[in-house]
Amino acid sequence: MKTLLGLALCAAASPLQASGVFETDLLPTASGDLKITFIGHASLMFEFGGKVIYIDPVGQYGDFSKLPKADLILAAHEHGDHFDPETIRKISKEGTKLVLTPLCAAMVKGGIILKNGEETTIDGIRIEAVPAYNITHMRSPGVPFHPKGDGNGYILTLGDKRVYIAGDTENIPEMKLLGRIDVAFLPMNLPYTMTPEMVADVARMVKPAILYPYHTTDTDTAKLPPLLRDEKGIEVRIHRMP
Repeated sequence: MKTLLGLALCAAASPLQASGVFETDLLPTASGDLKITFIGHASLMFEFGGKVIYIDPVGQYGDFSKLPKADLILAAHEHGDHFDPETIRKISKEGTKLVLTPLCAAMVKGGIILKNGEETTIDGIRIEAVPAYNITHMRSPGVPFHPKGDGNGYILTLGDKRVYIAGDTENIPEMKLLGRIDVAFLPMNLPYTMTPEMVADVARMVKPAILYPYHTTDTDTAKLPPLLRDEKGIEVRIHRMP
């Protein structure tokens, strides 16, 4: 297992992010390169096949005015650190398509609504909505931070790569049924999502070639690579995502 360590995480956007400079990664696919821009927290930007795709764009995590307008926007769930209608408006243009959960669609009109288990294809990109929820971590007794059925994870097929953006979730049993995953973005912060040990468990279930911990807040991401030391074929890449 290879490990690529980025700069340490911090609690608020760095001066570089405030100025619109973000860390990036470039992944080859059979249909051209996928460029990933790590904006902050759960906010990501993909550039692929001439299209700009945002996942959970939220204005507090970076200066979106420095970034290109969206062809496609996906929202995992309705919480404010994932769903920001004003930023969605700012990065949209004529023809921008939205993929939303039912709860998000109640706040932003005109999107394509996907529930867990549903899928659609937009501009040749297959988008699968998969479960994302808590089993262990609770807001109060019996009330999970993320109830089953409210939020989505997404699997995007980009060229020959299946890219899994897990959303806010724990290591739930449905992950065993996802099929081949080439790239996985897995959340790692308490009490809302997963511990490093839970993320390692997910990695063993889905076996991605590349694993990016994200939505990490103040979690020590350096704890993850040693947990996967004996797993062959999983490369952990850690980028700054305050």
